[in-house]
Amino acid sequence: MASVRRVDHLAIVVEDLDRALAFWRDALGLPLARTETLPEQQAEIAFLPLGGSQVELLRPTDTESGIARFLAKRGPGLHHVSFEVTDLPAMLRQLKARGVRLINEQPVPGAGGSQVAFVHPESTGGVLVELCQPAAKPRRVQHGA
Repeated sequence: MASVRRVDHLAIVVEDLDRALAFWRDALGLPLARTETLPEQQAEIAFLPLGGSQVELLRPTDTESGIARFLAKRGPGLHHVSFEVTDLPAMLRQLKARGVRLINEQPVPGAGGSQVAFVHPESTGGVLVELCQPAAKPRRVQHGA
């Protein structure tokens, strides 16, 4: 049975990444680990680690993207909460069997090689929830001494 491991990140939609970093990185002191442009999500993302989780700042790169529509409708702010799961396909099957409304019934590519899927806010009490499974780490091959 698949399970939730931890809060992976909080995603915040911003209009201007540099202005947002002036608060999150410069004023609060969160370290900027990296930025990444995700063509599949039509977004530029800044990753700011915090404990075992992170804050992600999302800036739309296309005016027609879902993130851009969110920004136009609701303005900047919290976009979604992401939970790391042990087995994303199994978790999606479990949720679907319980009648949970899914935005993605199959995993899609996410940042850093992860696989992600979104749960519709209608089923979560109004919060967009992302489920993610990190990219598999390459196994270390141990050579004989």
